[in-house]
Amino acid sequence: MKIVINKILKNTSKNDILEIINSFFIEGTSIGDTSRNLIKKVKYNDANYNIKSFKKPHLINQIIYGFFRKSKAERSFVYAKLLIDKKIGTPLPIAYSERKNTLGLLDSYYISLQLNYDITYRELLTNPDYPNHEGILRAFTRFTFNLHEKGVYFLDHSPGNTLIKKNNDNGYDFFLVDLNRMKFQKMEFNDRMQNFARLTPIKEMVEVMSNEYAKVSGLDYDDVFNSMWSLTEEFQEKFHRKQRLKKKLKFWK
Repeated sequence: MKIVINKILKNTSKNDILEIINSFFIEGTSIGDTSRNLIKKVKYNDANYNIKSFKKPHLINQIIYGFFRKSKAERSFVYAKLLIDKKIGTPLPIAYSERKNTLGLLDSYYISLQLNYDITYRELLTNPDYPNHEGILRAFTRFTFNLHEKGVYFLDHSPGNTLIKKNNDNGYDFFLVDLNRMKFQKMEFNDRMQNFARLTPIKEMVEVMSNEYAKVSGLDYDDVFNSMWSLTEEFQEKFHRKQRLKKKLKFWK
């Protein structure tokens, strides 16, 4: 098993990481949707860790991730360190591990320090009466603009992947999770607007985000809103079309 540990953790050994991973199988609390990858919170030596166990890839991807591409665990680890270097919030990356055989990748794990937070973006989506709803939404938009200015294209910018924590200055800090799909590039206008498409189907929320993005970027509000809302509608149509197709293909269940 290959184990890579964050170099800033001088007192963490490979044996520690092995014990944390082994704890994953016998204890810990499952977090979030477990249909694809399994995430658990595990306590070890008085600290809480999140361990993400990536779903075992099928044969072709075993070969690809084993020999030609970085695994999702390695990408999560590398991207987390890049985000921190850019002063963008994400839970502290601890380590990643991979187990391979002659055919390629068998399984992989990404370990980060557990981060206590108040809500995710999803709460803004499901609870329009959440305290200071618009203020948080505008702060989230400024956070996303900051990502774009720093050349970070977070491809999984969706409701559950931004943790939100109120800070001591009555503001909000934001932390990205689920990091394995990310690009680092100059963000053109269409990329910036596309990055909002998966967040909410609620037009009023898109209006607020468009207003704030226009303010901080100096772009025209109508251009921002028309593009952001059009791409949101396009994504929603594709999403629901896919769901209808899945339902038809699984009609016997």
